[in-house]
Amino acid sequence: MNRFLSILLLLYVACTAIQAQEKQWSLDDCIQYAVENSPKVNKQKAQNSIYQQDYMLAIGRLIPSLNAATSASFNFGRGIDYDTNTYTDINSFSNGYSVYSNLTIFDGFSNIYRIKMQKANKLAGKQQLEQEREMVAYDTMESFFNVLYYKRMVQLAQEQAEESANNMKQAKRMEELGMKAKPDVAEMAAKEAADIYNLTRQKNLLTIGIILLKEKMNFPVDEELDITDEQSSALILKSGETVPVIYETAKAINPRALSAQAALKVQEMNRRSAIGGFSPVISMEADFSTGFVKYLDGSEYEPFYDQLRNKRGTYVGFTLSLPLFNGFSKSTSYKRSKAQVIIAESEFQETLRTLYSEIEQAVADMNGQADAYQQAVKQREAMETAHEANQRKYEEGLISPLELHTSANRVVEAKAEELNAELQYRLKARLVHYYKGESFIKVER
Repeated sequence: MNRFLSILLLLYVACTAIQAQEKQWSLDDCIQYAVENSPKVNKQKAQNSIYQQDYMLAIGRLIPSLNAATSASFNFGRGIDYDTNTYTDINSFSNGYSVYSNLTIFDGFSNIYRIKMQKANKLAGKQQLEQEREMVAYDTMESFFNVLYYKRMVQLAQEQAEESANNMKQAKRMEELGMKAKPDVAEMAAKEAADIYNLTRQKNLLTIGIILLKEKMNFPVDEELDITDEQSSALILKSGETVPVIYETAKAINPRALSAQAALKVQEMNRRSAIGGFSPVISMEADFSTGFVKYLDGSEYEPFYDQLRNKRGTYVGFTLSLPLFNGFSKSTSYKRSKAQVIIAESEFQETLRTLYSEIEQAVADMNGQADAYQQAVKQREAMETAHEANQRKYEEGLISPLELHTSANRVVEAKAEELNAELQYRLKARLVHYYKGESFIKVER
């Protein structure tokens, strides 16, 4: 029975391994994996946890503190008699207990503004996390499209190499029939060798592209990564939306813009908190204490619980603190906070200007790639038609192998340009949609 279970377990492990090896990664799969395993994203999550703790600490400043203390001491020689409050030479043991509380009643609203500042820090951290996730997704998508391009280039190089091999066989047969000369066959052999070299080169570029994609995804380097393009041919058209319209949407929802806006609010709250530092501070203190004393000369003493009850003491006090001079700490903190507000405001405006420029460039790139794709399609169709005609001419001996070689290369170049334009359009279109509020991350989080 145990042997049968072991066989089933081995079969299950083998099937799981085969399925893992056969897994093909779509764009959304790669993006999801990259975001979940990104060190940058995990680092920002840890930073957001710190923001949360700072926020809780700021709230805690408005809550009364509460501390309890106990003490025990032995007194030898001259000391204070706890009953008469006079000096005595009797050795004694004393034990005290106290509970102490402190509350800041008014501090110029400094603590209130600290809470608002930490709350703004939390919001900035949340937007920074979204920004990191989206940038990781975009970098992964860019590398994914590069790998798609290299995969297709390998296919094109393979097709070209197979075509050259067929032409080489045909040239040899025609040489045997006396229809082709040796130089023609040599030229076809050179073409075949060049195509095989190009195939090897494209495979190397594909390998490098996969390595870079693994790096963006933080994917294990020793595991296979096979990607697939699940998107069907999309309609490639120029966008009719204007940059200002997209910018107004992005300014209100883009994580980078919101993060810069929250950072400005953080510095503004910091400045207001610094202003509160010039205000008088009113605080309240309360203390409850009791104790126990035993003389070590053998004399009788009041029982422990009776002493605790009889020696109870309560204290309530108020303190008014006026900041007259603190070594310029208050004034320098305020002036520093004003400068930080100016810096944050400048960074916010710079972020908005950069955002507008990026949107403008993304829209221009997308529309440019749409035009390039349409032209590339026409060019590819024309080159294919011309190459088919040249293939027939070559078979009839009307053109040289070099002309056929040139014609074949033009077809490959036209297909490569068409593919590049299509992938670049898809990349830039996703970027434009991102600025309009559509996340790069399609799957559920």
